[in-house]
Amino acid sequence: MTGRSVSESEFWSGKRVFVSGAGGFIGSHLVEALSVRGASVKAYVKYNSRGHRGWLESMSVATTPNVEVILGDVRDYHRLRSAIEGSHVVFHLAALIGIPYSYAAASSYVETNVSGTLNLLQACLEHDVERVVHTSTSEVYGTALYTPIDEQHPLQGQSPYSASKIAADKLAESFHLSFDLPLTTVRPFNCFGPRQSARAVIPTIITQAFVRDRVRLGDLDPIRDLTFVEDTVRAFLCAAASDSTIGEVLNVGTGNGCSIGELAQRILDMMGMKIPVEQVDKRKRPSKSEVMELVCDSGKLAELTGWVPQHSLEQGLTKTIEWVKEHLDVYRPEIYSI
Repeated sequence: MTGRSVSESEFWSGKRVFVSGAGGFIGSHLVEALSVRGASVKAYVKYNSRGHRGWLESMSVATTPNVEVILGDVRDYHRLRSAIEGSHVVFHLAALIGIPYSYAAASSYVETNVSGTLNLLQACLEHDVERVVHTSTSEVYGTALYTPIDEQHPLQGQSPYSASKIAADKLAESFHLSFDLPLTTVRPFNCFGPRQSARAVIPTIITQAFVRDRVRLGDLDPIRDLTFVEDTVRAFLCAAASDSTIGEVLNVGTGNGCSIGELAQRILDMMGMKIPVEQVDKRKRPSKSEVMELVCDSGKLAELTGWVPQHSLEQGLTKTIEWVKEHLDVYRPEIYSI
């Protein structure tokens, strides 16, 4: 992982760390980063009848002695409480994250993102966890009232997903203020990289370019601030390792915006593909729900921890394109039939 220092290794060496959502995109990268730094990791993965451990399945680090994979569900307080016991640091990443599905199944998002977060906070409080890092999302800001967006920007629930994350963020805040739970909220802007699912725009563009004669997307005008996953994970580690971040909300992003249309063309140019990009109404969000601009001000994170992104957009895209090319079998070309 880029940016690891001796002092950082010393901080994590021997730490007992719990990661919820460990089988997901960012969670699996975080487990990997913690493992190579010498932490003892409990990787909490949503239970399924196949015993599948998400992206941890394909990672050798998941079979090392310092990583224990635990199947469970954040909606089950007793299972979660038992798994967290003995942890020094807890990273909470488990969530339902797909915005389109939140329009159809809003109650599922409340149960996982709100009630699940409440369960985790209560368990951390009961076990006197030394540090908790709660994961937010830039979607809680809605369409920017000003840019770059700092942590003082108003919160706007423009989708059931974002509303559920606002509720979870406020619960986290309340546990710090009410019970002195040593908690930091990390608020990543759009993160990308290897292992990200095709529900996200970058792997969608790359996969379609490999399997189709055109790329079909929703609205091409929204602007996003895109951070490579290794940099996002380093932000989590920095936030957890510094006492100055306790009680704070910390944005994570590059400060650079790119429209979806520009992003698609840049990816196609990097891939050497000369195919059209089409805007498809079926792929658009409801007009009042679409977030038109998200560009990050991560000055507070930099000031408190020294974190800065170490990958350019081009460097991150190069790694992501190569990974998707080597793992096309994990994507489903038929989802691009519209």
